[in-house]
Amino acid sequence: MKNHLAKTCNNEQSLESIIYCPVETTINMIGGKYKSLILWKLMTNKTLRFSQLRKEIPCATPKMLTQQLRELESNQLINRKVFPVVPPKVEYSLTDFGKSIKPVLEAMYQWGSHCLNRQGLNINCTMAAIADQPKQ
Repeated sequence: MKNHLAKTCNNEQSLESIIYCPVETTINMIGGKYKSLILWKLMTNKTLRFSQLRKEIPCATPKMLTQQLRELESNQLINRKVFPVVPPKVEYSLTDFGKSIKPVLEAMYQWGSHCLNRQGLNINCTMAAIADQPKQ
């Protein structure tokens, strides 16, 4: 796992010190442009190929999706399985560590739903509460 989970703080009062913050660590790991959506889709679909993720997250460019997937893999949240076939076949799935983020994603979904409801807006995205998903 990369050591981007710590933040260096340097001010006139003290020498350089390292800060470890649980909330900041979580945001650093899942706060990328599409990371939480990728994790959500893998949480509800178990395994997806790159082309399927592109369909599930159409706003993500292939370059951005690749970058986000690499960062999630680097943080050990997802597995990347490459099959030795032509054309190349790559599948993504959650690691056990990645599955542990489920309560955080569910809380984000509930909180976001509450915010939309307060504004009189209806949920109109492709996401559904994880509990609403059929078991696979």
